[in-house]
Amino acid sequence: MNTVTFSVPNISCGHCVHTIQTEVAELDGIRDVRANADTRTVVIAFEAPASEEKIKTLLAEINYPVAA
Repeated sequence: MNTVTFSVPNISCGHCVHTIQTEVAELDGIRDVRANADTRTVVIAFEAPASEEKIKTLLAEINYPVAA
C-alpha cells in the first residue's frame, strides 16, 4: 500500500474536508482519506488500481487541485 500527502490550498472549511473525503473515497483502491482544513493537506492511503495521477486528476475535477 502507498501513502501520499498532498498540499491542497483550496481547503478552507469542514465542507471542503467532507467533499474531498467523500469523492476520493469512491475511487477504486483508496483505503483511507484524511483531509485537514487547518494544514490544507490531504493524506491518502491507496493501492492499485488507484494512482497518484488518478487522485490528482480527481482533486482537480472537484476544484481542489494539488499545489505544484
